[in-house]
Amino acid sequence: MVPISDQIAALFYGRLFEIYPEVKLYFKGDMEAQGKRLMMMIGMAVNSLDNLEPLIGAIQDSGKRHAQYGVKDEDYDKVADALIWTLEQGLGDAFTDEVKGAWVNTYSALASVMKAGAVEAH
Repeated sequence: MVPISDQIAALFYGRLFEIYPEVKLYFKGDMEAQGKRLMMMIGMAVNSLDNLEPLIGAIQDSGKRHAQYGVKDEDYDKVADALIWTLEQGLGDAFTDEVKGAWVNTYSALASVMKAGAVEAH
């Protein structure tokens, strides 16, 4: 999906805002730049799956920033819904149950670290 990451990011945000329009208020800047940051973060996480430890601080900091924007714990589930849907669309037949499970586990781990960072922000 890397070659079409801009389209994937647009698909993700389109889906997120379609099914959860209330989260759009968290996004005030350039959505194209936001999409690039999202894809970069996902890429870093995927490339570091065997050793996420070096990324923990950055992920917690991201959670702190999200808390300052007003993001709540339940918003992470909304993002998960849109992300899994987007991956299914982008990967097609390659989005097997095993791949889905791996993404759910990865996202859950990242969201947990971000939520921990959000708690520190309060």
